[in-house]
Amino acid sequence: MAERPEDLNLPNAVITRIIKEALPDGVNVSKEARRAISQAASVFVLYATSCANNFAMKAKRKTLNAGDVLAAMEEMEFERFLEPLREALEVYKKGQRGKKEVSEQKRKDKEKKVDSENDKSREEEDEEEERMEEDAEAENEADDEEVEN
Repeated sequence: MAERPEDLNLPNAVITRIIKEALPDGVNVSKEARRAISQAASVFVLYATSCANNFAMKAKRKTLNAGDVLAAMEEMEFERFLEPLREALEVYKKGQRGKKEVSEQKRKDKEKKVDSENDKSREEEDEEEERMEEDAEAENEADDEEVEN
């Protein structure tokens, strides 16, 4: 675990992208301001995580969940962000369900393909076995004809 908030700075590219998306076109942000926003964001993340962890600990869990984060946001008096966070969480969950469904469909398709290949292989083995039996019968018939002659 980091000793100081400065040890846990968010990537500059992420901070810059967030800042650009939040401001109108043509607004410039100094390097010093970006650094201050980055540090503030790191402190916020640490504080939100600590508050959320308190809710998980009260529930005797070691894993933070979305409910803990939402409760922490409310405790930190960021109620106005709760609804957008809930909406974003719902979008995330739908995306995860979609990914899971795609993954399951791929697995099923792969199983069908393997089953189909196994069926083909069994058919080929059966055909080969029939050919070998026919060849053996033909050979036996030929041997029987020689013995009769």
